[in-house]
Amino acid sequence: MGWKVLRWAGALAGAAVIVLIVWLIVVWASLPDPGVLAHQNPSTTAYIQRERAKGRTVEWTPVALDAMAEDIKLAVLVSEDLRFFSHHGFDWYEIRAAVKDALTFKRLRGASTITQQLTRNLWLSRKRTPGRKIREAMLAWKLEHTLSKRRILELYLNTAIFGRDIVGVEAAARHDYGIPASVLTRQQAARLAAALPAPAKWYPGSSSPRAGRLYHRILERMRWNTSVKRHLEALR
Repeated sequence: MGWKVLRWAGALAGAAVIVLIVWLIVVWASLPDPGVLAHQNPSTTAYIQRERAKGRTVEWTPVALDAMAEDIKLAVLVSEDLRFFSHHGFDWYEIRAAVKDALTFKRLRGASTITQQLTRNLWLSRKRTPGRKIREAMLAWKLEHTLSKRRILELYLNTAIFGRDIVGVEAAARHDYGIPASVLTRQQAARLAAALPAPAKWYPGSSSPRAGRLYHRILERMRWNTSVKRHLEALR
C-alpha cells in the first residue's frame, strides 16, 4: 500500500512539473519583444493605459537621456538601484537582504532593480501575484540581454511614475518646478527621486517625514558615490 502511494505521489509530482514547464513556455512565448525598444520609444505604458481607462489625463513627455540633467540620473540611481551597472537585472545582494529582513520581522524592503521596475512600468499590472513576478523576471532577463544599460536607464526615466498622473522626469520637472529636466538642480533631482517609492504621497513639497529622510539620504549618496558617477560619465 505504501509503495502505491509513493508511486502515485511521484506520478502527480512529475505531472505537476510537466504542467509548470508547459505553462512557463507559454508565458515566455506570450511576452512582448523588448527588441523593438532599442531605437523606438513606447507609444504608451501599462500605467498610462490604466489611468486613461479611468478618464484621467496623464502628463508624459519622453525625452532623450542627453536631455536630462546628470543630477536626476544620479539621484534616481543611488535611490533605486545602486548596483544597476554591475547586475544583470537582479540585485542578489538586495534580494538576500530583503529575505533576511522578512524572516526577522523587520520593515519590508524593496529589492526590485530599475530593470524590474521598467518591466512593470511598461507592461505589467501592479498586483503582487506569483504570475506577475514570473513575467517580471522573464521580461527583466529579456531587457538585460536585448538592450544596453544606457537604453534601459533612458526608458526607465521616461516611464517612472513621479506623481499621480505624472510619468517621466520631463513631465515631473515641468509639473513640480516649471523647468525642463535638463536644468534640474541637485536638490530638485533628489526630491523627485524621493517620490518614486510612493509617488501619490511623497511628491516634492509633501510633508511626509519618511520622504524627507529619504531626500537627505539621496543627497548624501549623491555626494559620496563615485562609482555610479563614473558609470554615468561613461554613458555620455
